[in-house]
Parts: sequence; structure tokens; C-alpha cells
Amino acid sequence: MAKHSLLWPSSLCLIASLGLGACSLAPELKVPKTPEPGQFHTQGPWTVATPDDQASREGWWRIYKDPQLDAMQQQLLSNNPDLSAALAHYLQAQGFVAQARSGLFPKIEAIGSGQRIRQSDTRPLRSATSPNVYDSATLGVEVDYEVDLWGRVRDTVAAGVSEAQASQADLASVRLSLQAQLTDNYIHLRGLDWQNQLLSETRDAYTKALSLTEGLHGGGIVSGLDVARARTQLSSVKSQLSQNRVQRALIEHAIAAMLGESASTYSIAANTAPIALPNVPTGLPSTLLQRRPDIAAAERRIAAANSRIGVAKAAWFPAITLSAQGGYQSDEFANLLTAPNLFWVIGPSMVATLFDGGARQAQVDIAKAATDEAAAKYRSVVLGAFEQVENNLSTIAGLDNALVDQRDAAAAAQYSEDLSLARYRQGAVAYLDVVTAQVASLEARRSVLELQTQQLSANVGLI
Repeated sequence: MAKHSLLWPSSLCLIASLGLGACSLAPELKVPKTPEPGQFHTQGPWTVATPDDQASREGWWRIYKDPQLDAMQQQLLSNNPDLSAALAHYLQAQGFVAQARSGLFPKIEAIGSGQRIRQSDTRPLRSATSPNVYDSATLGVEVDYEVDLWGRVRDTVAAGVSEAQASQADLASVRLSLQAQLTDNYIHLRGLDWQNQLLSETRDAYTKALSLTEGLHGGGIVSGLDVARARTQLSSVKSQLSQNRVQRALIEHAIAAMLGESASTYSIAANTAPIALPNVPTGLPSTLLQRRPDIAAAERRIAAANSRIGVAKAAWFPAITLSAQGGYQSDEFANLLTAPNLFWVIGPSMVATLFDGGARQAQVDIAKAATDEAAAKYRSVVLGAFEQVENNLSTIAGLDNALVDQRDAAAAAQYSEDLSLARYRQGAVAYLDVVTAQVASLEARRSVLELQTQQLSANVGLI
């Protein structure tokens, strides 16, 4: 049955190709289905998307309205080595397409030779009148053209085109990924700037509190224990500030590498201006997935693998080549380009493999398995995309509620700190109450800044 299934379609292809040209032995392209949710948990109804992976994504980071980030993004596009490598890979893919497409056209070569030949005395079938030594000169043109009856060349071109399109989508994915990574790093850098400002202000406040306790201790009003506690608080916040500065330096170094700069000389000035959280556009779940180039790349790789099945099947049938050669041949160099020396040869040739120990069938099986692999990877990419969208939407929505509560907690903790410090000055409470309030206030305010940073980070992944 397997043998007949190959020969019967090929007979039809041969008949059709005589009048219509080559046919393809590649199966019909089938993109695997993936689960399509009716809606996301945290967003409105989801509708079936129309592929739009070529949509412009230029300047998406400008939604954060930060000129410094915009300047970094421009430098990223011109200097990032990973982006340059992805571009070079795409250009390679384009070159492979051009190379494969050349098989659709005749190959024309100039031929020429000039030789002085000494024949063997015992050469088989040598005539008695043949000279021992003679000249041989040839000058002409040879044309070879493979008749693509079985679509081998065209399927090779189709596979190359699909791979090039996948590489183009890969380039877009790398570009978007780097832009998102840079934006995310920058937002975390700004988040640390906000925390450093808070810690610096807290350090100054704790310094004043230490001076207060030292003054009261000098007057014999409070014990040295209060002074020790105040010093502990001050040293602790200084340590936190130093740790934050180390984290900021590491992120700064990462940004430098992304921008093609030396981490030893590159620096980013601190900036504590707020970054407003952009609103999620209406209908985002129905449009986000169709803009993902990684999904487009996975789908194009299914098409490429599917075309290679046709290439593998074409190996079962003979390769037919039309050849023509013409020019001048002579045993005299001086009068080579004269009419009597003209020659030409024209005719088809056919090469067919009769036995290969199962190599061709193995190539077909390999191509089919590669198509199944590409289809499975496509499903994985699509399902992963749904997961990422849901995660980002859930994070933004959940953190929005958490941020409201945390700001209330920070306001209450700040009031408690102010009240305890005022009562301490009056001698109504021990300094331990002040320390407890200070710790709670600082943690609450830092949590607000951390939640803001996390929410902006999720926003980057979504937008």
C-alpha cells in the first residue's frame, strides 16, 4: 500500500506537469488547533484574533513618557550585539532562499581548455594513424536545467521562504524581548531610586532621632539603652541603603551591556520622578496574541517542515536534466574560432536510484517527524502566550488592589511613627515603641514602592 500511495499520485503529477509544470508532493499544510478561551479571568471577552504579527511596534515604550528611556532604546537598536546577531541570522536565511531559488533557472557555464596531449602507445582502440602528440582546444558554453517535475526545487524554495519568514519573526522577537528587558531593567532601576530616596530621608530622620536620644541621655532623662536602639535603627537603614546601591549598580551594569557600553564607564543618573502606570487598552486580550512574532515564527516553521516532506518524497523519482553544450573544438589553437570547428551537444539525462537500503524512506520519515515536532512546539508557544497574558493581567489587577491597601497601611504606619516619636519627646512612652513604629513605617512605605515597581514590570510584559 505504501508503494502504490507514492506511485499513483506521482503518475498524475507527471501527466499534469507536461502541460502545467511541476507539482508538489508536500502534504496539505495543517496548523494544529489550540484551546481558545472565551475570555481571560481578569479581562473582558476574548475574540478570535486575525494574524497581525507584522503590525508596527515602533516606540511602544514611549507610553511611559520618559525621555531617558527613549534615548536608551534608540541606542539599544544600534549597538546591541544580540540584536546584530539576530539580524545576521535573518540575512543568512534570505541568502539560503536566494540560493534555493536559483535552482528554478538554468545554469549557464563557460567552458574552455587548452591542452597538449601525448597518447599512450597501448591506448585501447588507438588507430595506427593517430599522432603520438597533439593539441586540443575547446571554447564554448554549457547550459544545464533540472526539470522540476516532482516539485523538489519548488518545495526547497518554499521551505527556505518559510524559514526566512520565521527568522524575520525571530528577529522581531529578539528586538521586542531586548526592548522589554531594557524597559524592565530601567523600571527596576527607577524603583531602586525611589527606595534610595526613601532610605536617605529615613536615614536623616533616624539621625535626628539619635541626636534627640543622646541629648535626653546626656540630661539623665533616658537610659543608654535608648541611645543604643536609636543607633541600631540608624545603622540598619544605612545598611539597607548600601545594599540598594549595590543592586542598582548591578542593574546599571546590565543596561550598559545591553547598550553596547562598558560597565566600567557607563552610569545613569538617579531619577526619582514618578512613572505613571499606563491604562490597559480596551480589547487587549483579543489583539495581543496576534501581534506576537514568536507565534508567527512557530507557525512558519511548521510550513517549512511540511515543504521538506515534499522534498524527501521527490527523491523517490528520477531527476531529469536538460543539457546543451556548444562552441569550438580543434587540434589547432591558431584557427580555433572558425566555422569548421563548431560543435554542439543537446539532450536530456535521467538519474534514478534503484536501491538505497531504505535511505529515502528514512528521509521521508524524518521530515514527517520534524513536522510533528514543529507542530508540537507551535502549540507550546501558543499555550505559553496565553499563560503569559493571563499572568500579566492577573498581576496588574491583583497588585492594583494590593497597592491601595498598602498605601493605607503606609499612611497609618507613618502616623503611628510620628505619634510615638512625639509621645517619646514628652516622656509618655519608651523608645522601644518608637523603634517598633519606625520599623513598621519603613517596611510599609518600601512595600508601596516595591508594589509599584512590580506593577509597572507586569505592565511592560503586557504592553
